[in-house]
Amino acid sequence: MLVAEEDGRTIISLAGEVDVSVASSFAAAIAAAESDGRPVSIDAGDVTFMDSSGIALVARAATRTPATLQVINPPEVVRFLLDVTRVGELVEVVERF
Repeated sequence: MLVAEEDGRTIISLAGEVDVSVASSFAAAIAAAESDGRPVSIDAGDVTFMDSSGIALVARAATRTPATLQVINPPEVVRFLLDVTRVGELVEVVERF
């Protein structure tokens, strides 16, 4: 996981499997972004798997960050979770190429 600032936003870049094994570091990154008060984007382009702990953290960020949470380049596995959990209604999906 990589956390960076770009154009006044906190960008959290995820890769590989987003599951309970990375949940604590993902939660810490989201908490830090919340305390900074910047809008948050989650770059999910390199995610190969996400479980309920990952989508729960996306939902948390969507409801607690100061602007609409962006999910950048979500692969099908992430799109599926956004749809079935309805978390997708809380975020803006952004396609960047």
